[in-house]
Amino acid sequence: MVARALWALLAALRAGWCLLPQSGYLHPDEFFQAPEVMAGDILNLQVYYPWEFLSSSPCRTVVFPLMTSGVTYWVIKSLQQLDICSSCINSYTLLVSPRLLFTIFSFILDYSVYRLAPFWGADPWKALVLLAGSYVTLVFYTRTFTNTLEGLLFALLMVLVSSRKSSGSSAEPTSSSLIGVITTAGFFNRPTFLAFALMPLLYWASLIVDSQKSIKTLINHFLKLILCACFTAIVFITADTFYFTSVSLDNFYSTNKSNLIDVIAQLHEKMVVTPFNFLSYNLNPHNLALHGSHPRVTHFTVNGVMLFGILHILAIGAGFKMLKKYVHQLMPVRWCYRGPPGLLMHSEGSPTLLLFYFVPLAFLSLFSHQEPRFLIPLILPLVLFSSSPNRAVKWKLLLVLFNLLGALLFGCLHQGGLIPCLFHLEQLIHSPASSSYPRHYTLLFAHTYMPPRSLLNIKKTDMHVEVIDMAGSGEETLCQTVEEQASNFTCSDCHIFIIIPGTVRPTITKCGVSFRNETLIFPHLSMEDPPRIPVLSSGNWRSQLGLYILELNRDHQSL
Repeated sequence: MVARALWALLAALRAGWCLLPQSGYLHPDEFFQAPEVMAGDILNLQVYYPWEFLSSSPCRTVVFPLMTSGVTYWVIKSLQQLDICSSCINSYTLLVSPRLLFTIFSFILDYSVYRLAPFWGADPWKALVLLAGSYVTLVFYTRTFTNTLEGLLFALLMVLVSSRKSSGSSAEPTSSSLIGVITTAGFFNRPTFLAFALMPLLYWASLIVDSQKSIKTLINHFLKLILCACFTAIVFITADTFYFTSVSLDNFYSTNKSNLIDVIAQLHEKMVVTPFNFLSYNLNPHNLALHGSHPRVTHFTVNGVMLFGILHILAIGAGFKMLKKYVHQLMPVRWCYRGPPGLLMHSEGSPTLLLFYFVPLAFLSLFSHQEPRFLIPLILPLVLFSSSPNRAVKWKLLLVLFNLLGALLFGCLHQGGLIPCLFHLEQLIHSPASSSYPRHYTLLFAHTYMPPRSLLNIKKTDMHVEVIDMAGSGEETLCQTVEEQASNFTCSDCHIFIIIPGTVRPTITKCGVSFRNETLIFPHLSMEDPPRIPVLSSGNWRSQLGLYILELNRDHQSL
């Protein structure tokens, strides 16, 4: 009863914190891989389209953004058009509505754990508490990442390959078809899904082979999988081709008079297969280096610990023990008495779960670009493995402290001032005073993550707001841009705002400009420009952990 009540409390926290909302900004991809693109397409807002969604370099499928952020934005747009909600479209709903849908989807993880725990010899409610209490679930699985969808599809795949009796009887008749659909959908969402799907597919195939005596039945299972995979791929390719190219139904009607070979040639020329473009780009080491290169062991030694803490370390220890036992079984003396080892068999200690965890980890480690979020789908096999009897019980306090720290750091502090800043600027831009008298706003962001323009809620037809993203520009470049903006007021009612972390505030004082207003948004932690420890210990610690909105003074003077 205690575990059930604790899970219910943590589930309520997950939903409530999403609505609050969370202020932490994990990575630009949580906005620029779906919400930002859909806000521009469906709501006609000023946005920044990332290169992956340009017709010249299509590397991301549009299907999942349409099904998630696209659906939520279509709903709030319809509510506003029907006068059910006169101001449905604002910075809060633009941020929270896609997140809320992902939060609802995140309970697929809980359902999967509950279904899988008995099959893998884990305690269902212990596993659910571990899952719901992890900051990875509370923070990452409530954000609009493609990695989040990857984790949910991985969970569904594990349910399907495990949805059979413990005696090893055959799968449900629909499993082969659904496995084909989910595997292909996961591949189009992120081609790295194949690394996660490999072990479940091998496990499913081994059980199918072991449980079926008829060759005809075996062929039937694999044909169903392949046919459904091909059909799903055709759906994704068709949708992406329509979105990224000029192909339309009218084009097809106009080719009626052409012969079949011409039609096929035209389709082949314009066909868009986003996963192949994704792989072509990411298999080039030079392209990966542009996004950051890391040692090959980063996932094992840093990212796994950062996401899962002691659970990752315990899994590594158990993995070494499993390898040691496996090596001993391969010794000639033991071979004669015990027979060949079988790692894919469902046995006590769940070695297969360790393979479900470490095989994707090893494949992802082959690439030089390694970010923590790439590993979030692995929470499912890790939680199931860690919930076996008498495992990780003595680490309860450490687990609680670790997840509290992770939730505070990534859910609140990390780039935590940028979203509230955009909320503040949206209210300022759309204030009654701004509506009555036309004003021009220039918003200059420096040393912050890329600001999602959609949260400013500005229509594409409105030209009175200019956003300048200086990223991590050096002091000389930053000062030069600030001075140019300060000396180029083009109207009597122009407003220029500079948004910078408190740790960069002293740099602006050297730029020879003055400010009429200062607004400090707290908290904001920039790991790219971390606060200095001596300053944190002084009375000025709040400014070091804040984000400044500085309004330039028209009649600026050297400071």
